[in-house]
Amino acid sequence: MPSAAPHALTYRSAVEADVPAIVALVESAYRGDSSRGGWTTEADFLDGQRTDAEDVAARIAAQPAGLLLVAERDGEIVSCCHLEHRGDHVYFGLFAVRPGRQGDGLGKAVMLEAERRAREQWAAKEMRMTVITVREELIAFYVRRGYERTGELSPFPYGDERFGVPLRDDLAFELLVKTL
Repeated sequence: MPSAAPHALTYRSAVEADVPAIVALVESAYRGDSSRGGWTTEADFLDGQRTDAEDVAARIAAQPAGLLLVAERDGEIVSCCHLEHRGDHVYFGLFAVRPGRQGDGLGKAVMLEAERRAREQWAAKEMRMTVITVREELIAFYVRRGYERTGELSPFPYGDERFGVPLRDDLAFELLVKTL
């Protein structure tokens, strides 16, 4: 088998040894000043953590009902996402792209790989995700990828700091769906 081209993106299932790198990646993409280097920051409306080692380790341990997918370039984890099989659909979450690598098509490539795996591994008919409604630019990105806004809202888990510390009182999630 030919070796991968230099700088090629490779995919694999996360393993326990990846937990610290995945936590650091997710935190850097969503929280604190480092997240401002990309366009996915939530730092203006959420403080605190986005995830922790316990959460990431639990997602890795949940295989084969789920998959924590990592994308590597030159041996470095540059993106990740979590896929959770839920009957006829797969829930897509914990999606992160290293802030310095956002905007170059990496996120699109990872999403396509995640959708391919959802179809092939679980014969999923749909991919679903929830996005904080104030994230209009991010929602627009997903709509361009074929996801549809449903208008179905769920409340933000105020008081549960595992999801962050809200800096405003109008946060909610909207369900987005894509037919696979």
